[in-house]
Formats: sequence, C-alpha cells, structure tokens
Amino acid sequence: MKPEMPSSLASQRLTSVRRRIRDAARQAGRDPEAIRLLAVSKTKPMADIQSLAEAGQQDFGENYLQEALDKMEGLAETEPPLCWHFIGPIQSNKTRPIATHFDWVHSVDRFKIARRLSEQRPDHLPPLALCLQVNISEESQKAGVAPDQAAELADAVAELPKVQLRGLMCLPAPEEEERAQRQPFRKLAALMADLNAGGHSLDTLSMGMSADLEAAVLEGSTLIRVGTALFGSRD
Repeated sequence: MKPEMPSSLASQRLTSVRRRIRDAARQAGRDPEAIRLLAVSKTKPMADIQSLAEAGQQDFGENYLQEALDKMEGLAETEPPLCWHFIGPIQSNKTRPIATHFDWVHSVDRFKIARRLSEQRPDHLPPLALCLQVNISEESQKAGVAPDQAAELADAVAELPKVQLRGLMCLPAPEEEERAQRQPFRKLAALMADLNAGGHSLDTLSMGMSADLEAAVLEGSTLIRVGTALFGSRD
C-alpha cells in the first residue's frame, strides 16, 4: 500500500497542474479561470482527497459508486463542501444513489439512464448537471453515444425535469503526438457548437486528462479530468 500523500506534495502537484492549464489557456488566448479542474480520485484514499481539498481543490470525480459514497460520508464536514462528479459507467440499478448524492454525472449515453436520474433526483436538491458521453473516436469497445446520434439524445434529455444538460464528455483513443490528440477534441467541440446552433445552451466540454490536457485546452475544454498528475500513478 502506498503511503498517504503529504499536504505539501498535494499542494505542489495541484500548483503544477494548474500551471499547465494556465499556460495552455494563454497559448489558446483563453481565460484560465474558465477551465475547471476535476481531480479523478477513484481508488485513492480519503486522506489524499483531504490533502488536495486543503490545498484548494473542490471538484472530485469517482467511478465506483460504493467507494464514492464511503468517501462522501467521511468527508461530509469538509469546508467548503466538495463537489462530487460521477464519471464511470452507470448501471440502471445504481441510478438512485447517484441521483441522490452527486452534483454532476459525466457518463450519460442512454436516455433510459437520464430518465431514471431525473425521476430519482430528490426534490430538495438543485437539478443534477449532466454531460453526454460521446464515443468520439467511434471505438467498438468504448461506451458513449455515437456522434451522429448525439443530437437526438440531447434533445430528449433536455426535456427532462430535475436534470440540466450541461455539455459533452469524451474519452478518445490515446495518442502520443499533440496534433493527433487535438483531433477528437476538435470534433467534440464542433459537435457541441452544432447542438447549440440547434437550440441547446451547453457550456461544458469535459475532455482532457493528465497526458493530453494541453491539447484539450487548445481545443476548448472547459473541464479537465486529472488523476495521475495529482495523485501519482495508480496502484
């Protein structure tokens, strides 16, 4: 088992990632403040999340429901309150706790899931923010709605109460070279522009991770999902 991340290292890593985002934003002529950093904390201990929170990180992304619920309970007293994002595959029998406990869901690729999240979102909570996961590289083994079917899904999801369609998310095939990294991000940004031209008001492009965040920022990402660069390599 790896030792817990000391607060000094958490602060150092957070500063480094924010600097990378800032530098890429400036290269693109964008406002760095318009880009949100999501710390992907799946499989990481609560103490590491606490260290990052104390360094100023507020948004955390989880893939595994029970693990996430345990962390939420253990970190419930954190101030300011943490913002929790569900970013993993969603099974129908898991939608109620996701709708009850999370602030964002990035991995919606079927109307059935969006409808269940809407029906099960408690009335006293604000609308659940949703991103549609788009299989932008059109890989047969990847989850996500096909790009040519995204408009139909977006139109249906936008009509649901108690959820708010905020944007699109993708997990493209990994590439080493920046030009190749940028191509799927450019496609996702163009798809969001097309949806907005068709009457939507989407404001979130959830794209880019530790290895390709610069390419994502250059193509318009507004939400970067970073695990390794913040928490270290996975166990």
